Amino acid sequence: MSTYSCEKILKQHNLYWSQSPKTWDDSAFLGNGMLGTTIYNAEHKSKRQTYRFVMGRVDVTAHRENAYAARVPVGEFELDFGSWIYGGTTAELDLYNARFTSDVVTVDGSGKVSAFIHSLSDLLVIDVETDEAETSELKWYAYPQVAEALLVDDGRPNIDQYFPEITCFDEEIDGIKVYYQQYNHSADGCAGAFLCVPLDKEGRKKRYFCTVQQGCSQETGKRAVRLLKEAAAKDFSLLQKEHEDWWHDYFSKSMISIPDTRLEGFYYIQMYKLACAARSDKPVMDTQGPWTGPTPWPGTWYNMNVQLAYAPVYASNHLEMGESLVNALRENMDNLIQNVPEAFRPDSAAMGRSMSHDMVSKVGDEIGNLAWTCHNCYRQYRYSMDDGMLKDFLYPLLRRSMNFYFHLLAEGEDGKLHLPKTISPEYGSFRKLTVEDCNYDLFLMQWGIQTLNEICDCLHIDDPDRPRWAEIQSRLPDYPQDETGFLIGRGVRMEHGHRHYSHLMGIYPLHIIDCDKPENREKLIVSLRHWFGMEGDLRGFTFAGAASLAAAIGEGDEALRYLHSGMELCKPNTFYREAGPVIESPLGMAESLHDMLLQSFGGVIRVFPAVPEEWKDASFQNLRAEGAFLVSAQRKEGKLRFARIESLAGEPLTVSCGTDTLTAKFSDGKTCELKADGGRFRIELKKGESVLLSPDPGCDGTLELCEPQPTLCSYWGGFKPWRLYGLPFTK
Repeated sequence: MSTYSCEKILKQHNLYWSQSPKTWDDSAFLGNGMLGTTIYNAEHKSKRQTYRFVMGRVDVTAHRENAYAARVPVGEFELDFGSWIYGGTTAELDLYNARFTSDVVTVDGSGKVSAFIHSLSDLLVIDVETDEAETSELKWYAYPQVAEALLVDDGRPNIDQYFPEITCFDEEIDGIKVYYQQYNHSADGCAGAFLCVPLDKEGRKKRYFCTVQQGCSQETGKRAVRLLKEAAAKDFSLLQKEHEDWWHDYFSKSMISIPDTRLEGFYYIQMYKLACAARSDKPVMDTQGPWTGPTPWPGTWYNMNVQLAYAPVYASNHLEMGESLVNALRENMDNLIQNVPEAFRPDSAAMGRSMSHDMVSKVGDEIGNLAWTCHNCYRQYRYSMDDGMLKDFLYPLLRRSMNFYFHLLAEGEDGKLHLPKTISPEYGSFRKLTVEDCNYDLFLMQWGIQTLNEICDCLHIDDPDRPRWAEIQSRLPDYPQDETGFLIGRGVRMEHGHRHYSHLMGIYPLHIIDCDKPENREKLIVSLRHWFGMEGDLRGFTFAGAASLAAAIGEGDEALRYLHSGMELCKPNTFYREAGPVIESPLGMAESLHDMLLQSFGGVIRVFPAVPEEWKDASFQNLRAEGAFLVSAQRKEGKLRFARIESLAGEPLTVSCGTDTLTAKFSDGKTCELKADGGRFRIELKKGESVLLSPDPGCDGTLELCEPQPTLCSYWGGFKPWRLYGLPFTK
């Protein structure tokens, strides 16, 4: 049973603007994994009557000489009113229905705007209505045609972006104008088009069907026109229902409730953002997601960005989002093999740091990125227990990533097998600092060998290399460390701030250092605090990593402080930017919240493992754990009230709940008392069965919501820091 209501919870956290959004930093945003738009009102006096729908499309790239194909900004649909948009204009992003609405006040009149990007089709739908004193008109501007005044983002010219040579031309197809952009006189490019459908005789109500398509051939234009006409001919209520049903189903898969309303709202916006940016049948998430902005990083980065962006899909019970990463690796296996030196290609694969969707990127001194990506894929397996994916895809890929490491090992005078100088991501990047026996690589290699053995046991594979793996594992050097904790590599301690947690990978996300052992725990706390205490170049992902590291050690109060600090680096709409937009940091903070509420690794499910002391109450529904378990739980007045666990695969269940005695009520009607062994309960559940665990034999497992803090509902969207101080706002 549950009193959870997706719609009720999400409505509390809709992004809200008490004036129209003005920049990328506080824009509304829509997306479907391929097509995206950021929506805001132009600040410049020549465009103050304009609502901008700045478009992005994930697969629109331009090939470059001696570099990966770069994402390219495509342009925007501009909705012009007859007069300036004025104070009094409000806007809202409805998370549950993935829809933007705005009540527009102009100097001369008023209007209403509503928009959504269809969840299953590359369509932006815009409805606009004006009163008798106002007019409206939609126009398309290819990127080179966007007014120069609008291309200055927060006072900064767009100097970091790669721009191909762009040729613009247009043609009319079946009564619809199609606007093309061709890049570098090649087949690369895109096409924008829209169709206006009047909804009344006076012309005050209009519906626009808009699209951006990849390619610049006439066939691209025909595809765009066909899409627009089919959408316009369809019963609109059915089109809208199809869109909304997808989102309702998505949000119903898991929910959380915590007494920190601002953080709870931030979390749900990340879950919305995740579904805007990733879909099972769409390209892998890059640094920007489906949106665009000035950036020096118009591609995918695999030394943390992709891995962290996908991290929240597993516990949130949205494994379908993780399929895009698995599919991308599967489809580009040949390129991953070609990334290593020719002599290693018969048995190895790897990837460099940055690349396009084809994953063509020669490996250099930063050699662990494919192994880390395999860790994401292993989580995809462990949370689904899909043996077919494990056998046909992950096992051969992980095997190749480890073989690449093995080729590089060399015996030292101590008889150990040592790694040559490699890069610990982000430490000394500008100096291209390399270190021997880099902890980043040692942790990944130990995890990889351990996981290969686990896969062989699971699938009953008699791999002839298992003796070799055992010998290598036994001869690897100890992880370099001293009184400050884990080092960057052999003989190299941190001499300055390090924004990346690459040297702490064994704690999180790999979880190969046992945090439960007292002798380890103290060392891990020292490592965490020495790393973070040096401050330096702290970034959003630094705080996300620190929060998850603290949660892994069981330090919930500390994890919350990292999360609160990390949120301060995000923009009012929860976007995050450094030299350019990077999507992974806020998504990583959502994963950190998962880590505070539910952890599962090493065959143990941990319920409320790192909840801060100030959260006396907290609950969640259908978070997913390794072994393909769905877990719902409630904490009340500082103690576990209950945990309900459902088995989707019939795997062995070991659970830690912070108590030693529980009553277990099984779905088959059986009830019994359980005693913990070393703080853990071992329970047999068949596939499809569930158990309710509670210290109270009379507990019925009804989930309750935490009471929200009224002034912090709809905190995100426009810039509203005063709401932190309890001023009496009702919205």
